[in-house]
Amino acid sequence: MIKKLKLHVFTFFSLLVCFQAISQEKCDFEVKGKVVDQESQEPIEGAYIWISDLEKGTVTNQNGNFHLKGICEGHYQLSVEFLGYTSQQLQLNVHEQVNMTVRLVPKEYLIDGVEIIGHKDAVNTLNNISHLGKDIMEENRGVNLGETLKALPGVTTFSTGANITKPVIHGMHSNRIMILNNEVRQEGQQWGGEHAPEVDPFMAEDISVVKGAETVRFGPEAMGGVILVTPPKLPVSGGINGSATVVGATNGWNGAAAFSLEGGAKKLQGFGYRIQASSRIGGNIKTPEYYQDNTGMRELNFSGAVGYNTKKLGMELFYSRFASTIGILSDSHTGNSSDLEELIANGRPFSDPDFSYTVENPRQEVVHQLFKAKGHYHLNNDGVVNLKYAFQQNNRQEYDVRRGSLNDRAALDLELFTNTLDLSYEHPSNNNWNGSFGINAIQQANNNIPGTGVTPLIPNYDMINLGAFVIEKYTKGPLELEGGARYDYRYVDAARYNQGELDEQDFTFQNFSAFLGAGYSLSDQWLITTNLGSAWRPPNINEQFSQGLHHGAAAVEIGDPNLVSEQAIKWVNTINFDNEKLTAELTGYYHKINNYIYLNPTGEEYVSLRGTFNVFEYLQTDASFWGIDLSTDYVLLPPLSWFVKGSMIRAKNLSEQNYLPFIPADRVETGLVYETNAIGKLTFSNLTAFKQRREPDFDLAPAPPGYNLWNISISKSFIENEKSRLNGSLTVNNLLNTEYKDYMNRFRYFTHEMGRNITLRINYEF
Repeated sequence: MIKKLKLHVFTFFSLLVCFQAISQEKCDFEVKGKVVDQESQEPIEGAYIWISDLEKGTVTNQNGNFHLKGICEGHYQLSVEFLGYTSQQLQLNVHEQVNMTVRLVPKEYLIDGVEIIGHKDAVNTLNNISHLGKDIMEENRGVNLGETLKALPGVTTFSTGANITKPVIHGMHSNRIMILNNEVRQEGQQWGGEHAPEVDPFMAEDISVVKGAETVRFGPEAMGGVILVTPPKLPVSGGINGSATVVGATNGWNGAAAFSLEGGAKKLQGFGYRIQASSRIGGNIKTPEYYQDNTGMRELNFSGAVGYNTKKLGMELFYSRFASTIGILSDSHTGNSSDLEELIANGRPFSDPDFSYTVENPRQEVVHQLFKAKGHYHLNNDGVVNLKYAFQQNNRQEYDVRRGSLNDRAALDLELFTNTLDLSYEHPSNNNWNGSFGINAIQQANNNIPGTGVTPLIPNYDMINLGAFVIEKYTKGPLELEGGARYDYRYVDAARYNQGELDEQDFTFQNFSAFLGAGYSLSDQWLITTNLGSAWRPPNINEQFSQGLHHGAAAVEIGDPNLVSEQAIKWVNTINFDNEKLTAELTGYYHKINNYIYLNPTGEEYVSLRGTFNVFEYLQTDASFWGIDLSTDYVLLPPLSWFVKGSMIRAKNLSEQNYLPFIPADRVETGLVYETNAIGKLTFSNLTAFKQRREPDFDLAPAPPGYNLWNISISKSFIENEKSRLNGSLTVNNLLNTEYKDYMNRFRYFTHEMGRNITLRINYEF
C-alpha cells in the first residue's frame, strides 16, 4: 500500500513538473532570414518558407527577406522552396532570436528531354537600382530610350529638339553615364549633347538604372551611373514563340512596329535562338500652336542571337544593327547675328510650315552595329569563368544647309571602331563570402572620313584602356557588406591637320577607384542600403579638341587640351519600405567632383556663310551635386492606388560660387491607378516641373517658367492564356495641350515642346 502511495505521489509530482515546464515554455522567438541565389547572390522573391512541425510558413518579399513570429523554443525542420531551385531542408534550433541566410542552388530541368543549366547574369550591387519591368516597358513602346527612362524617379532627359534625348541620372549624362546594351558597353559618339544613344528599346525585356558610381565594375564612364538594357533570356526548349507590336501616335503621325521570333530545338539540348526587328517613322512635331519644321525621323533596327548551354558550358552570339535619320529643326540655323537675337527674343520660330514627313538638311544619319560573343564555364569547385568579346562600328554623318553640291555631302562624317574584351572569375561561396575579379581591355579608333570640305570638329584618335578589378561581398542574416577596388590605365593618341600642318598629341591617364557598400534588413518591411564610391573620368576627345561648328547642335564648341581628369566621390543612401498597402523608396545622395568639365556659353557669336551660331567652350571647375529621389505607391482601397514620384537636385560651381548650366529642375509626378479585370488598368496623373531658379551667371535666355502636364492612359489584356496574349493601351500625354518649354532642351531658346499626343499600342504574344 505504501509502495503504491509513493508511486502515485511520484507520478503526481512528475506530471506537475512537466506541466510547469510546459507552461513556462517560451513561444516569443522570431526567425528572420534572407533567401538568395547561390550563384549571383541576388535576392529571391516569392520563395516558400515552411516549418512543418508547427505548420507555420511565409514567403520572401522583393528583397528576399522573410520573418516568422511566435516560434516556441525547440528543434524543427525548416523547408525552403522556389521554382527552378533545389529545395533545402534545414535543421532549425530555436533557443534565441534567429537570423539566417539561405542560398538556393539552380537545379537541372528535364523538359522534353532537354537538360538546362541556368547561369544568371546580373549586376550584383548594393547600389540603388530602379527597374522598368515588362509592364511599364509595354506602356512606353514606340519612344526612344531617353523618353522610356523618364518613368523612373531621378532620371530625366537632356534634349536637342523633339526627337533627340539623352538620359540624365542625378544631373549626369553623356560620357558620365554608361549604357550596357545586352551586357556590352555602348560605344558611339556619345559625347555630343545631341547624340542620342543608338539603342532599340523594343529589344529589351527590362531596363534598369544603377544610380551610384560604378567605375569599379565598369570603368571610368560609369561615374554617374549605369543603364542596363536587358533582352529576354534565350529559350532552351523546343517550339516557337514570338510577339508583334504596332504603335501609332497623332503628334507627328508617328508609327512604329516590332516583331520577334524565338525558339529552340528538341533534338539539340540547350540550343536557342531569337530574331527581332523594329521600325519607326514620324513627321513634323506639333506644339500647341505650330509645327516644327524638319523634325521628322526614320529608324530601322534588327538583332539576332543564338546560344547553346550544357551543364558546364554556356555560349552565345549576338548581332544588332541600329540605323536612324533624324531631322534637326530648320530654325536652329539662322542667317546672321540679328536674326539669331530676334529668334531668341521671339521665343518661337518665324517659319510656319505645314505637316510633312520630309527630312532635309540639317539632319543626322547614324548606323551602329554590334557583335558580341560570350561564354561561361562552371568549374568543379563551383567557380565560374566568364569571357566576353564585343566589336562595334559606329558611323555618324551630320548634314548642314550648304550651297550647291556641298548640300549633299556630310559636314561631319565620323567612323568609330571599338573592340572590348572582358575576362572574370566568380569564386565559389565560402563562409558567407562571394565575389569576383577580372580584367577589361578596350581598343578604340576614330576616323574622320575625307571629303566633307570642313575642318573636322574632333581629330582622329586611337585609345587603349586597360583595367583590373576585384569585388567581394559578405552576407550573413540581415546584413550585407560589399567592397571593391579597380585600377585603370588609358592611352590616347590624337592627330589632325591644323592650317596645313599635322598636329599630333598623346595623353596618358591612370587612376585607382574603390567603393564600400552595406545593406541591412531591419525587418521584412524595412531595408536600408548605403554605398560610398570614388570615381574618375579622363577628359573626352571632344572636350580636349573641339574646334568649330557642331552642326547637329547648331553651336560652335571650343575644347581645351590642357584639361585634367575628373576626380569624384559619391555617397548614396536608400531606405525601402514594403507592406501590403504601402511601397516606398527614398534615396539621398551627395556627389563631389573635382575638375568637373562642362560646356559653358561664352555670350559670343560665330558668323559664317552657313549662318550665325552661339559659341560654347569647355571649362573645368570643382562642383558638388546633392539631391533626393522619392517613389511611393499606396493602396487606398482595392482596386484604387495612389502614387507619387519626385526628384530634387542641387548642383553648384564651387570655384566660382555660382550654378552650373543644364541641371534638371525639381519635378513631382502624382497620380491615381484604378485596376480591375473588367476595365483593365486606368491611370490619371499630373507632372509638375518647377522653374529652374539656380541658373549660371550667363545664359542666352532666362530659364522658362515651370509647367503642369496632365496625362491619362488605359491598358487591358483582351486575350491571356497559356498559348497567346493580346494587350492594348491608349495614352494621352499633355491632355490639355499645354504650351511650355523645358529647361533641359537646348532648343528651348526659340521653340516649345510637343503638344497633345494620343498613342495607341497593340501587342500580341504567341
